[in-house]
Amino acid sequence: MAYAIDPELAPWAELLPGMPFRDVAEARAVESRILDAMPEGETAVPVEVRQSTAAGPQGAGRVPVRVYTPRGADGPRAALVYLHGGGFCLGSVELSHGGCAVFAAETGAVVVSVEYRLAPEHPFPAGLEDAYAAFVWTVEHAAGLGVDAARVGVGGDSAGGGLAAALSLLARDRGGPAPCFQYLGNPALDDRLGTPSMRAFTDTPGLRRGDVEAIWDHYLGGPGRRGGEGVSPCAAPARAEDLAGLPPAYVSVCEFDPLRDEGLDYAHRLVRAGVPTELHLFPGTFHASAAVQDAEVSRRMIGEAIGAMRRGLRAGAGR
Repeated sequence: MAYAIDPELAPWAELLPGMPFRDVAEARAVESRILDAMPEGETAVPVEVRQSTAAGPQGAGRVPVRVYTPRGADGPRAALVYLHGGGFCLGSVELSHGGCAVFAAETGAVVVSVEYRLAPEHPFPAGLEDAYAAFVWTVEHAAGLGVDAARVGVGGDSAGGGLAAALSLLARDRGGPAPCFQYLGNPALDDRLGTPSMRAFTDTPGLRRGDVEAIWDHYLGGPGRRGGEGVSPCAAPARAEDLAGLPPAYVSVCEFDPLRDEGLDYAHRLVRAGVPTELHLFPGTFHASAAVQDAEVSRRMIGEAIGAMRRGLRAGAGR
C-alpha cells in the first residue's frame, strides 16, 4: 500500500529499524545496537539526574526509577511519572533518557522514569503494578522530591501510553492517590485489534499489525489470550466500560499507525465521559516517526506534547 508520508519523513521510512517482536531476544539485540549508537543530548536547562527505587508490589522487589529534576526554580514542582514504550517487552529508562531530560527541562517538572518489569518474562499485571507503585511512591515522597503532591501526572508513549491509561483506571478504581493528568502518546490500548487502522496497516513503517499481535501475546502471557474473554481493562484500557472520573488527558496519534484508531476512539470516549481531553492527529506520520527530530512535523509533535504536559500539570494545582 502507498502512504502519503510527510516528505521530510519519507526518506527515513525504510531506514528506521523494524523490531522482530516475535523473537524478543533478537529484538533486544537490535535495541541494544540502537542504544549504543544514540548521541548524548543536551537540554536547554540543566537537569539533575539520580537513581532511586520505589517500594514494589507485594511479593516483588523494589522498582528502579530515574529522577530528573530541573535546576533553578523555587517552591514545589509538578511531577510526571513517565512510562517508556517498547511493546511491553522492550525499552528502558536508559533508552528514554534523552526524552525524559527534555521533558523535565522544558516543562519545569520533576520526571520520574520507571524501569518496570517487561514481558514475556513478566506478563500483565507486573509492569502495570510496578508503574502504579512508582506513582504512589512519587506522591508519598513528594516533599523529598521537591514536588507538589497535588500535581503528579502520568504519561507514556506507545505501550507506555497504554500503561499510563491503565494506571489512571487502576488509581481511580483503587481509590488511592489520583494522577492530575494523563499524557497518552500513540497509546496501545486494545488487544482485540479490530479497528480499521489495525486491519489496514499491515506494512506501515515503524509498526505494523503483525508487530502488535506479537506484543499483546507477550504481554497477556502467551498466544490464545489476545482478543478473548476475560482480558482485564487494566491490561487493555479500551475494554473499560466506564471512563468517568479519570484525569484530564492529552492523546496524540499518527496517521499511518495501526494504533491510530484505538487512540482516536479512546479520546472520543473520554470526552463523552466528561473527561477534559485534547486530541491531536499528526498527518503524514507513522509510529515512532518523531525520532526523526529534524522534520518540522516531529518538532510540532514534541512541542505539542510538552505544551500539553505544562498545561495538564499546572492545572492539577486546582484539583
